[in-house]
Amino acid sequence: MRYHVTCLTPTLVGDGQKLAPVDYMVWKDQVNVLDQRRIFKLLAKGPRLDTYLTQIKKAEKLDFDNWGGFAQNFPLRRIPFEHASLAATWERQRADALFVPTFAAGVAGPYLPASAIRGALHTALLFSRWHDGLWKQLAERMEGDRPPRRPAEPVEDQTVGLEGHSRLRSFGLADSAAIASTSFKIYLVRVSTLIARGEGRLELGWKTAQRTTVDGRRVDDASAQFCEMAAPGTAFEGPWFQRKFLAEADWLRALRWKTALDAQAILEAANAFSEKVLSFHKVYAQTAGLKTVEHTVNQLEQRLAQIRGTTDCLLPIGWGGGFLSKAGNPSTGDEGYRAVLRSLPYYGRAIQTGLPFPKTRRIVFLNGMPATLPGWIQLELSN
Repeated sequence: MRYHVTCLTPTLVGDGQKLAPVDYMVWKDQVNVLDQRRIFKLLAKGPRLDTYLTQIKKAEKLDFDNWGGFAQNFPLRRIPFEHASLAATWERQRADALFVPTFAAGVAGPYLPASAIRGALHTALLFSRWHDGLWKQLAERMEGDRPPRRPAEPVEDQTVGLEGHSRLRSFGLADSAAIASTSFKIYLVRVSTLIARGEGRLELGWKTAQRTTVDGRRVDDASAQFCEMAAPGTAFEGPWFQRKFLAEADWLRALRWKTALDAQAILEAANAFSEKVLSFHKVYAQTAGLKTVEHTVNQLEQRLAQIRGTTDCLLPIGWGGGFLSKAGNPSTGDEGYRAVLRSLPYYGRAIQTGLPFPKTRRIVFLNGMPATLPGWIQLELSN
C-alpha cells in the first residue's frame, strides 16, 4: 500500500533549520537563498572575501547595494513570496524576525517526514480512546506538592501504549519521496488572540514581538513571521504497510492487546479528531470576527464530510497547529480539563483569566489578509 498526502492549507513540516538574514536576499519578490560555497570560491580569488566575511559576522542582513549581484547570479534556490506585498512587509521587520523556518529536505530535495503523519495519527487514536474516567486519574496524579512532569503519560500508555506496546505498531510508513522545490512559497504568519472588553465581550487582537497585544485593526503593527511552506495542492507520496502478523494470538498476548489496529480504524479516529478540532477553530474564528478563516474552516468541514467512510482522512500536522492539534483531548472547555491545566505552571495563568483556552491561533495570510490555519492535509491510502 501507499499513502498520498495533499496539502489543503499552507503546511510546514520542518527539520529545525532556519535561513538567517545573511543566508538570503530579497530580490524581485522572492527569497534568493545564496550559494555561499560558490560565493566564497569566487571572492577567494580577489580582495573582497575579508569584507564579505566581516559583513556576515557583524551585519543583521546583507547590504543589497554592495552584494545584490549575488542574489541575481548565485542563488542556490529561489522561493517566491506568496504575495508581492510581502516584500515591503519584510523590509519593515526587525532582523530577529527574519529567520525563515524551512521545510524538511534531504539530498534529493524536500520531503514529508513520516514522523509528522505518525504523530498526528497517534494523537487522533488517543482522542478516540479517551473517556471521562481518565480525568479522575489525571486529577489524582496532580495532587501533592510536586506534580509529575508528565502527568498524562500513564493515561497515554493505558489507551494507546508507549514504546514497544504502542498500538500504532500495527502499521508502518516511511518518509515520502522527494518533490520539486517549486511547490513551496514564503508565507506570512501572525498570531491572533482574544481581548476581553467587558460584559463577556471578546474582540480580535494580534501579538507583537514585545509580548504585548494590539487591536485587531492594527494588524500591521503585529509581529510577523515568514515561513517556507508547501502551497495548497502540494502532494507527497510514500509507502504504507500493515504488520498483519501482529494480529496473531501469540503476538496479541505478548503486546497486551485485545485486537490489532487496522487502517480503517485509525482513519476513522483521525476524522473524528479533525471534526472536533475544526469545530473549536470555527467557534474561535466566529468569536474573533475572522470571516475568511471561518470560510476556510467551513471548506475543511465540507471536505471532511465528503470523505467520511472512505480510505481518506483529514489531519492537522506540522508547525503552527498549536495546542489543539497536539492534545489527545481538545475539549478544553470542560471543567475537569481546566482543573488539570490550572495546576500546571505553564498553563495555570492562562486558565485563571477565564478566557477561552487556547486564546491564540497562528494565522496564515493570503493576499495580504488573514485567511487560513496552517498544516491541514488530506491523507489517502491506496494499493
